[in-house]
Amino acid sequence: MTADPAPTPQSGSAGQPLLTGDVTILFDRKATTVSRRPGETLLESARRGGLTPPFSCEAGNCGTCMARLTVGTATMRVNDALMDDEVADGYVLTCQAVPDDGHVTVDYED
Repeated sequence: MTADPAPTPQSGSAGQPLLTGDVTILFDRKATTVSRRPGETLLESARRGGLTPPFSCEAGNCGTCMARLTVGTATMRVNDALMDDEVADGYVLTCQAVPDDGHVTVDYED
């Protein structure tokens, strides 16, 4: 008797591995949820979901895209705008924040 072959990871568009989980964006008094994509920032996820959240520089310098994580965690690639106490309170620059967890909720209205 032979063993079943090990399952192979599924892949999404452009051969990227699929991630489990999703991103929920609270904006304009609505909640929009999209599936996670590898390396995609919260701002990119929001735009892919058809939203038009605030942003300007997209380089982590201005703070225009600031929002608060209410569920999950994310890593900011660059943060030249937020103070340490703002980060401690859960705020991120959505143009630079990439989700760490399976499910993340970001609130632009908090």
